Amino acid sequence: MNMSKPETLNDTAKANAVSRISAGSTFKGDLITPYDVRIDGNYEGNIKCQSKVIVGSGAQVGGSIECADLDLWGKFKGDITATNILSLKDGCQVEGNLNVKKFLVELGVSFNGTCKMITEKKAAAVASQEVK
Repeated sequence: MNMSKPETLNDTAKANAVSRISAGSTFKGDLITPYDVRIDGNYEGNIKCQSKVIVGSGAQVGGSIECADLDLWGKFKGDITATNILSLKDGCQVEGNLNVKKFLVELGVSFNGTCKMITEKKAAAVASQEVK
């Protein structure tokens, strides 16, 4: 007898809640989502995400990203607003303007641009507007 909880629509939605742009794929346009985003291909446009954005090591992204958390391994050109943590990983290349609440930079990062630390109040204001 199977005593496990039956799968609900909400459980299925959570399992499929990551938007992905796979390696070898190219996407142009704007993305607005309350869920996580992972980019391993090429993306040109704006992203507004209430959760986490991950840019893989082979990815190339141009535009703007507004999110709670961002882990960046690939190449990015544009503006970033992270209302929680921006983490630039070893080997990433960033050109643009950063507005962050918390900032982590590993050795081996290439960054050319400006960085401004935002207050808790500003982060909360941006987060409340992200997916509207």
